[in-house]
Amino acid sequence: MWKLTTEEKGKELRAVFADTLISLMDENDKIFAMDADLAGASGFKKIQKAHPDQFLNVGISEANMMGLAAGMSMRGIVPFVHTFAPFVARRSLDQIFLSGAYAGNTINIYGSDPGVCVAANGGTHTTFEDVAVMRTIPEVMVFDPADQVQLAWLIRELARLTGVHYIRANRKDAVPIYAEGSAFTIGKGNIIKEGRDVLLISMGEVLHDALNAARELEDEGISVEVADMFTVKPLDEELIRKEAAGKKLVVTFENHSIIGGLGGAVAEVMAEAGLGVPLKRVGVQDRFGQVGTLAYLKDAFGLTKAHVKEVIQKAL
Repeated sequence: MWKLTTEEKGKELRAVFADTLISLMDENDKIFAMDADLAGASGFKKIQKAHPDQFLNVGISEANMMGLAAGMSMRGIVPFVHTFAPFVARRSLDQIFLSGAYAGNTINIYGSDPGVCVAANGGTHTTFEDVAVMRTIPEVMVFDPADQVQLAWLIRELARLTGVHYIRANRKDAVPIYAEGSAFTIGKGNIIKEGRDVLLISMGEVLHDALNAARELEDEGISVEVADMFTVKPLDEELIRKEAAGKKLVVTFENHSIIGGLGGAVAEVMAEAGLGVPLKRVGVQDRFGQVGTLAYLKDAFGLTKAHVKEVIQKAL
């Protein structure tokens, strides 16, 4: 079971990823990490120092890294690989699809700094399409963890499973949501705030903004339920159908394009269920990325607490 935390400061997610892998490697010599010349940015240099025989820097050759991971999987190794999110969803897609998923191999992928988290690296490194791309590949699981507790739990869980798994997460600090020791279920969303009027479904980088927006709307007499849909695929369709029923409005909120991401996935479920509840998708419109600080980009692309509140207020 999970529970919310009162902590205000989180740990860098890249450090969580590296430290969790090191602890797994301490117990299992089949765990292997690879990076595409980003070990300094990802924190994987700690892995290289702690377990040099279980780490490889493949250089700036992301597609080759995915092929190597697939080959290692065939020999019983459990690979975890890292690169920036756009180099997963765009540059390495054929290898992930064929050598990974189609061939039935295991690759655990950390695509870092998705969406506006890329900040100063700018438009070329911005990916607003990675969820849409990865969720179309058969049998691939897609995750967007919100904080250090959820990420660490997820890494340990995936180390026990086979298949292609895509984790999109910031490299830097994340606002804490969950208390230490919380446990989750793959394919199940979490209702982190109850509400009667609106169902607000969010994940990842903007989940804390969703929760804060809901709390402030409560003071205005609007009761908002918040669901953390950290597993985008497999999606918790049962939660969507159950919690949307009887609501005045459903809103999705994501650090991703509204096309094909969480909003698209929820829309598909609601349309087929014939719930008759209005849906608003809050996310990035049909746009490319740009350079800026995280705070600036969240405001520029409408990924703020204030914007979500405005959408809900106007819709009601």
